[in-house]
Amino acid sequence: MEGICHDFGNLRAVDRVTLDVQPGEVVCLLGPSGCGKSTLLRIAASLEELQQGRVFINGEDMRSASGRLVPPEQRNVGLMFQDSALFPHLSVLDNVSFGLGRLAGAERRKRALELLETLGMAAYADRYPHMLSGGQQQRVALARALAPGPGLMLLDEPFSALDARLRDRIRDDTLHLLKKAGAGTLLVTHDPEEAMFMADRIALMKDGRVLQMDRPVDLYCRPKDPFVATFFGEVNRMEGVVHNGAVDTPLGQVEARELPEGTPVLVMVRPEAIRVVVVGQAHKGHRKSHVIMSRLLGRNSMVHICLHDRDNREFHMHSTMPGVFLPQENQQVELHLDQSQAFVFPLEAAND
Repeated sequence: MEGICHDFGNLRAVDRVTLDVQPGEVVCLLGPSGCGKSTLLRIAASLEELQQGRVFINGEDMRSASGRLVPPEQRNVGLMFQDSALFPHLSVLDNVSFGLGRLAGAERRKRALELLETLGMAAYADRYPHMLSGGQQQRVALARALAPGPGLMLLDEPFSALDARLRDRIRDDTLHLLKKAGAGTLLVTHDPEEAMFMADRIALMKDGRVLQMDRPVDLYCRPKDPFVATFFGEVNRMEGVVHNGAVDTPLGQVEARELPEGTPVLVMVRPEAIRVVVVGQAHKGHRKSHVIMSRLLGRNSMVHICLHDRDNREFHMHSTMPGVFLPQENQQVELHLDQSQAFVFPLEAAND
């Protein structure tokens, strides 16, 4: 996709977006509701008119010299949406076989059954969609989309209607099947964890634009924008000024070598970047770093900490510690900062 713009009346839904999906690659369009990600996917599928820009699939321009758009059924794409959209009057097997008209009857049945077997649905081949659970319907929808062997898969929030435990299992099955099929995949989601689980690369969108397109590890560990840093989880926020390539914070100095001397900045620190070490007994009335409260969140523990800077100003920070770590209230602690999870942005950019 090159230079895609799309308007709904006076609203610019997609603003100069360029991105690509390679064969066998899963690319996630990630962002809040209304950021333009579903519109982009629908443009790729030709379900939405291409107003400005160009779309290429397998090197072929999807708008001919005469200006005619290649219709969805001629683009060799597989589509899967939040609603499985199965044909209610067809059996599971017939739903999956529907797009295989080019094959002989025996071959159609064999291909459909192979996909259903891979997804653990072969035993349901003769049932009808209304007899299946939501998760089972999504597995069938995935099999149907993959059956014709598309070069590109387009998935729009396909797991959002499922409960959490079922969603995890079906995401895993879907990822493995997509990788086995070798199709390029463009997946729309608003869930950062889902995007990091599924994607080789993520395009994070806001207000119709792609703010950063990168590998999940780069988006999480090297965000280029404050919105990118905060979209993937909670951060502790502190303001400061750059002096000698660093910023003084209540957690110590944070490097800021790329910013000019005297720049007002916003420092963002992920909770897992603050390691808590118990150093003294619990007592009241002290002005040193101490625990306000601690809570077990399952795999991690969240520790609420009170600390002070050099001017004795009080700050409230969150630390995420692995496993069960529940120091008692008012416990004196020492804090150690992982600089790789501390991000510095000019304050002006942070307020945009």
